Amino acid sequence: IDQIARPLGKTRANDQEKVKWLMESIADVGLQEPIDVLEVDGKYYGFSGCHRFEAHVKLGRETIECRVLKATRATLQMHLR
Repeated sequence: IDQIARPLGKTRANDQEKVKWLMESIADVGLQEPIDVLEVDGKYYGFSGCHRFEAHVKLGRETIECRVLKATRATLQMHLR
């Protein structure tokens, strides 16, 4: 988790009720859908799954299941708009 930058987290806030619900669900049955991460120049940027990511952080988890997609800097910039 500490290797994933959350650039979108700086521009929008998560729904805390949804995060709470996800925390309960993840604690009970585990993560059902991995988050999507872009790998750009060996660094990881989360671009979907911000609520699931925050739920894992608040649960004190050190890892999260991800779908890793290799991308260029231009692709990363497109997702930051």
